[in-house]
Amino acid sequence: MNKRPVISIVINAHIPWIINDPVHEKPVFESLSETYLPLLEVFERLDMDHIPFHIGLSITPALCSLLSETRMQRRYLEYMTARIEFGQKEVARTAALQGISAEPLQKLAKHYYDEAIERRIQFSERYERNILKIFHYYQKKGNIELLATAGTHAFLPLYMSKAEAIQAQIETAISVLRFHFGKYPLGFYLPELGWAPGVDAFIRAYNFGYTICDTHAFILGNPAASKGSFYPVKTPAGVFIMARDFYAVRDITGEEGFPCAKEYRDNRKDAGFDLPREALASFIGKSSCRSATGYKYWARDKTPYDREKALKTAKLHAREFLNKQTARLQEASTYMEETPLCLCAIDADALGRCWYEGPLFLETLFREAVHSGVHCVSPGEYLYDQDGSRLETVIPSFSSSGAGGYAETWIDSSNDWIYRHIEHAIERMTELAERFPNESGIKERALNQAARELLLAQDSYLPKRLYYQENTDYNTNEIENDLRNFTTIYESLGSSHISTEWLTKLERFHHIFPHINYRIFKKKR
Repeated sequence: MNKRPVISIVINAHIPWIINDPVHEKPVFESLSETYLPLLEVFERLDMDHIPFHIGLSITPALCSLLSETRMQRRYLEYMTARIEFGQKEVARTAALQGISAEPLQKLAKHYYDEAIERRIQFSERYERNILKIFHYYQKKGNIELLATAGTHAFLPLYMSKAEAIQAQIETAISVLRFHFGKYPLGFYLPELGWAPGVDAFIRAYNFGYTICDTHAFILGNPAASKGSFYPVKTPAGVFIMARDFYAVRDITGEEGFPCAKEYRDNRKDAGFDLPREALASFIGKSSCRSATGYKYWARDKTPYDREKALKTAKLHAREFLNKQTARLQEASTYMEETPLCLCAIDADALGRCWYEGPLFLETLFREAVHSGVHCVSPGEYLYDQDGSRLETVIPSFSSSGAGGYAETWIDSSNDWIYRHIEHAIERMTELAERFPNESGIKERALNQAARELLLAQDSYLPKRLYYQENTDYNTNEIENDLRNFTTIYESLGSSHISTEWLTKLERFHHIFPHINYRIFKKKR
């Protein structure tokens, strides 16, 4: 049996639905500029150089809807125009600086200015504002294995008592991914790696073959997985499950991992928070809130950022990562007849927005893997080479990738008030789907919008931000508005009086999942 070291990289991309909010949409644009577009550049360079690369990629249906929204595409180009105009002023400002740090700051300002121009051209002309089309291209070439996930990245373990909610999340995902990618994925990515016994029944019911859990789900499973996180298991429902590698993920995203190296750019230090407010007028406009401009001049050790040095460090870390994982896999193989796996599942922003040098790290990893004998595969490719009859049957324990490894992030004193309202809304939505099975016209529009509002309220991002006390007022208002909109529709349908003007405005603002069918909330017979 092939005992070459096998590594599988899985990237989960999610951004909550944010439209026409000048303050809170900027993180969306930062992800586009610093994560998604750089990753596509990495794919292009690898493809041109005939370097084989295979990854798993989960793009949430919410993000698919966001990226395909013409308003969001237009707003991104406006944002990049403002970033370019600000860059012109930064180039002039840094050229006038004196002292030992003047030259490196001037060099960085020019780099960021040129990069902003390149990103705008890349998005608007090369990709014609549609990066989903480019991801689809690499999917068709076999470089990307697409994984489905819940429609709005809902933390599924908290909805185990509401089967209709989980079914609606999954059916929404299937519909959106078929529309954008034309393919039914083999794997299902659990949002936040949230697993609870019984989730596999839903996954299997929709004909997904495998999913991914966190490491401790295997170690504390019933029974414990005898090969740890190095080999898949199967559940009684027949779903294959792989565990993400704790040590590999720690190196890439941990508080003491590679991104903490002193040479790397400090993404928290931005000219948008350091310069006088009047110097930012062209970028922030009339907003009273400062925001990141993308012009970041300092390394983590508080010295001027040396990009060449940081890129060399990223390449060294990619080689170190391969060496460390190869050594662990070779040691594991001495105790196994099967080929051990290192599965590294990470959020997309870990490669770019949170770690500026991350895309180059990934590119170097694939280039070095070719020469070091490491086999980089997608999860489905690895499973295809395994004998399913040899997999032990395990029920993984309740687990997630959140703080503490369980559900603390999504249900504590900061956010537990959400769920009684959402559960009540789920019951009401199921009631509506049963009471109005064959509606058309204005009633069907209202029912579809009610389904959208309920799905939006379930986004795991919102309670997560409340837990970390980030933009608390904004995220609370988002949840309350979604539930308030749902309740208004529910009561309007009960009284048979729907304001067409109000509904039309809401449809324009929350136009997520344009092809949604409210009947996804019907009870399954």
